[in-house]
Amino acid sequence: MKKKVDYDGGVKDWEKRKAEFSAKLNQQHEEVEAMRAAYQSCSEDGLLEYWSQVLFHSEYPENFPKSFALDYVTETQMLVVDYELPDIECLPKVKELKYIAVRNELRLREVRVSDAWTNRTYEDVLYQICLRSIYELFQSDSVNVVSTIVFNGWVNYVDRSNGQEQNACILSIEVTKAEFLELNLAQVEPRSCFRSLKGVSGSKLASRSAVRPILQLNKQDKRFVASHDVAYVLDDSYNLASMDWLDFENLIREIFEKEFRTNGGEVKITRASRDGGVDAIAFDPDPIRGGKIVIQAKRYTNTVGVSAVRDLFGTVHNEGATKGILVTTSIYGPDAYEFAKGKPLTLLNGSELLYLLQKHGHKARIGLAEAKRWKLNAKNPERHRNSNRTSRTESTSGPSLDFSEAHDWL
Repeated sequence: MKKKVDYDGGVKDWEKRKAEFSAKLNQQHEEVEAMRAAYQSCSEDGLLEYWSQVLFHSEYPENFPKSFALDYVTETQMLVVDYELPDIECLPKVKELKYIAVRNELRLREVRVSDAWTNRTYEDVLYQICLRSIYELFQSDSVNVVSTIVFNGWVNYVDRSNGQEQNACILSIEVTKAEFLELNLAQVEPRSCFRSLKGVSGSKLASRSAVRPILQLNKQDKRFVASHDVAYVLDDSYNLASMDWLDFENLIREIFEKEFRTNGGEVKITRASRDGGVDAIAFDPDPIRGGKIVIQAKRYTNTVGVSAVRDLFGTVHNEGATKGILVTTSIYGPDAYEFAKGKPLTLLNGSELLYLLQKHGHKARIGLAEAKRWKLNAKNPERHRNSNRTSRTESTSGPSLDFSEAHDWL
């Protein structure tokens, strides 16, 4: 009898897992079909997402940057690509290892490659990456909406003269589809081919000499929507955890705009879409830390797990961004921090958000237990209007963060 009960229980568990797997698979299929429909309809978002996937799935060694940003000019059918190239330091330094017998011992000796080989190989690799990326984009253009590609190759490196990180465009090329597809890439010499197509680069790519891009990215994104300021209404009695979600996104945009403004940066919020949860995009012109930065805002009261951080990392790649920032009113679990290690991701919890607000002259508090009660009573309009504020006598003089009851609720 016990075996029969165990068997029936096992069957039910299998059927449950099968149903969950089927539901997840169907969702993935629906997302793929939605992407296909967006691409075939030639919507700008659909096209950019498709080309991002083309570049992202191009096979390269594991430590290859795979970071890029795309812009499309519909009127001229021009695709502009800002592409991060690997630095020369990524090339192998050891040619071979030799075992040498000395006094009945075997010693290992490295035979290092010459500087001339390194410089020559690095130059050849970069020109090949450039030509290959252009080829893949043109070949994948099944709806025939790309007539010209501008490819700007950027490299992040450390300037050994001062120890500072630098970012420079070291090659740039504009080429039409008609002239490029006439090439027999299997037979060309990469550097000569690049030059014949009127590409621009320094005489030696290993020196990382900066050149002016033929055409730079346009920061206009049709997903961007009008924003409004929120911070001016805040005080130390305002509970961010029960803030309206749209106001919260605008607040994050506003505070990061103040953070980036000192370097001439700007931050824009995006309309809700299936873009992986991009709530805001920052453009930082700083030559060292700058670029396109994806910002996601999570007005949570539960612990943020690794799935949200994993989603952000995928979005950074899909957007061709240099960095991702996740901001929450709550806290992160250890698995979230572990996943973010070594990746271009920054996780800001509720306490850090309060201090960022305070840095720019604003006060607020985060009461997670109160927000949970607010959610449960949200059907009562009167209580909903008043739940964001407490009396002055109950508030504290500095940033306040209450994590009690902060679990199992969004």
